[in-house]
Amino acid sequence: MPDSKKPANELQEVLSGTPENIRKRFSNLKKSSVFIFIAVVSLALVLWTTWFTVQPEETGVVQRFGKVMYTAAPGLHFKIPFGIDTVRLVPTARVLKEEFGFRTLASVPGEKTRYNPGNAYTDESLMLTGDLNVIDVQWIIQYRIEDPISYLFKVRDTPKTIRDTTEAVMRRAVGNRLGSDVLTIGRVAVSVEAKEEIQKILSAYEIGVRLVTVELQDVTPPDSVKPAFNAVNESRQDKEQTINKAQEQANREIPMARGVAKQSISEGEGYALERVNRAIGESARFESILSEYLIVPQVTRRRLYLDAMSSLLSGMNGVYIVDEDQKAMIPWLSVKSSAQPTTVVKTQP
Repeated sequence: MPDSKKPANELQEVLSGTPENIRKRFSNLKKSSVFIFIAVVSLALVLWTTWFTVQPEETGVVQRFGKVMYTAAPGLHFKIPFGIDTVRLVPTARVLKEEFGFRTLASVPGEKTRYNPGNAYTDESLMLTGDLNVIDVQWIIQYRIEDPISYLFKVRDTPKTIRDTTEAVMRRAVGNRLGSDVLTIGRVAVSVEAKEEIQKILSAYEIGVRLVTVELQDVTPPDSVKPAFNAVNESRQDKEQTINKAQEQANREIPMARGVAKQSISEGEGYALERVNRAIGESARFESILSEYLIVPQVTRRRLYLDAMSSLLSGMNGVYIVDEDQKAMIPWLSVKSSAQPTTVVKTQP
């Protein structure tokens, strides 16, 4: 019971005292509350500035009074508070992208990413080709940060340096080629050449980034000359189509003509070989007969006559021997047939 009455007695003493005593007592209470508040805030500030968290796709660079001390991997880490140690987070695990000649608007959840070419980026995309034509080139680069310390401290403004270097290299690559090549078949070559040159320059600057890809998104003539370019392209396509048709016909006709020519040559060579062989055989046969004729001319002459008559009469159906002194015909080997002709042989007296 005495303990419960003690605060009430103290409050009564404070209220019953003079105004100066009351003011002193409240001043003491206010100072102690301020000190407690300052102590609590200081403790919270110490606790809040002592730890930091690095996300899985980031790398933390810890600086002490501006000097780089170490890099922190993803996770929870601790540092010296009160701004002595500061942390800069670098997205080393993400693929970063720079767009030229257009911008991709921030996507709305549930909707596709919106593409905004616009006319505000023509200073980036309009380029002069090697044949003094102007074309509109839109492209992107993608890169990763491999060395976060070099990325932060080797150059003053790393993203701007990357953009300026990329634009300069791309303008040179496009300026070394014809506009028709860049619009059609030369796009891949331009991308490959630009990627190699950009990576070489960035490596010389020691920026600490590695290019993933350089890709031409859209290559078109400017809007003011698009109709003329389309007309020229259509004419070129018609020309290519006509050339292709003529080439197709030539590829079909020329091999056929060559085949016919080879066939005619082969037939001629075969016929010539046959005639030569036949002539050689006939000459050899004549020489053999001549040698026999020189030995026994009468017998050889008779044999030749009989061979000739045998070959001549072998195909005859009816043979008649006619004597000039007689008027009637005497059939010899009379075999009647209307299919084969009849031969009449006159006898000498």
